[in-house]
Amino acid sequence: MLEIKKVSLLSSLDDILTSDQANIQINTINAHSYNVARKDTSFAEVLLHSDFLLPDGQSVVWAKNILCKEKLSRIAGDDLFRWEMERLNNISGKCFFLGSSLEILTRIKEKASIEYPNVQLKFYSPPFKPLFSVEDNSRMIEEINQFQPDVLFVGMTAPKQEKWVYEHKSKLFVSHICSVGAVFDFYIGNIDRAPKWMQEKGLEWLFRLFKEPRRMWRRYIIGNTKFIYYIFVEKFS
Repeated sequence: MLEIKKVSLLSSLDDILTSDQANIQINTINAHSYNVARKDTSFAEVLLHSDFLLPDGQSVVWAKNILCKEKLSRIAGDDLFRWEMERLNNISGKCFFLGSSLEILTRIKEKASIEYPNVQLKFYSPPFKPLFSVEDNSRMIEEINQFQPDVLFVGMTAPKQEKWVYEHKSKLFVSHICSVGAVFDFYIGNIDRAPKWMQEKGLEWLFRLFKEPRRMWRRYIIGNTKFIYYIFVEKFS
């Protein structure tokens, strides 16, 4: 079972640069992924073995403060994405996008080529299926390694993306591997991100609930309530 007390969370993205290892797996955790990991032991293992785990959710920031007196700032997947792209732009680096549709990936490349002109970019859209075959995995690994990117962005929804990286990262010739889920859609405007003031107040979940109530009510109303319950159980157990 995943316990917030045992989770080591990153307090600043700049801390990533202090690591000189390769194949660094960078994941995020929020109330929803925590709830999923309580039932999915393999996903819990992936999160606990992340090289860096970001507190992508104000509820996680709150929970760490309640349980461990550890004060953190929220770092969303979108924050990680833009931080990495700025860094690559400054060093004329290379990035690879894995996941999503060909249309979305093409739009990402078109926008990124304007905003980050010094970054070399390549992408691959894998088959849309619950489980990849051995041939599918080999093709993805080959596409990535031929390009040898500095950063690999994986967007195949959680926990599928995190599990795929965890299983195959030792075969990948890449420095940073970032599982960023919905960031692909955020970046090209398919999904709106909350205004800055709502992000700063920890209300981004409320913005998404208002935008997509039928899809998000279970995650935020029921899921967040469960998360709060689990945290108080963990605190007083």
